Amino acid sequence: MSTRIGKLTVFFEEPFGVGVFEQIEDGKLSVSKVTFGAEPKDCEIYEYVLKYYNSLHFSPAIETVVKEEVKNPKKRQKEIHKQMSAKGIGTKS
Repeated sequence: MSTRIGKLTVFFEEPFGVGVFEQIEDGKLSVSKVTFGAEPKDCEIYEYVLKYYNSLHFSPAIETVVKEEVKNPKKRQKEIHKQMSAKGIGTKS
């Protein structure tokens, strides 16, 4: 049975938001880069993943070591809450 691990990182690279999709399958890593609009909202990113994930062009796969992290569920929940509540650059003066 093969395992697939996926990860999406979104960051701001002047003047657009950029998403990097990472995919690890059977110990091989491949990536794809996507450029979003000026400030992509969570719903826009989610919609993009649902519509276009299967049509992404990933890089050639390279061997990688996959470490399985076992974290305390409460600690993982705290980290998720912290990431979700983090505010970006606001327009309020």
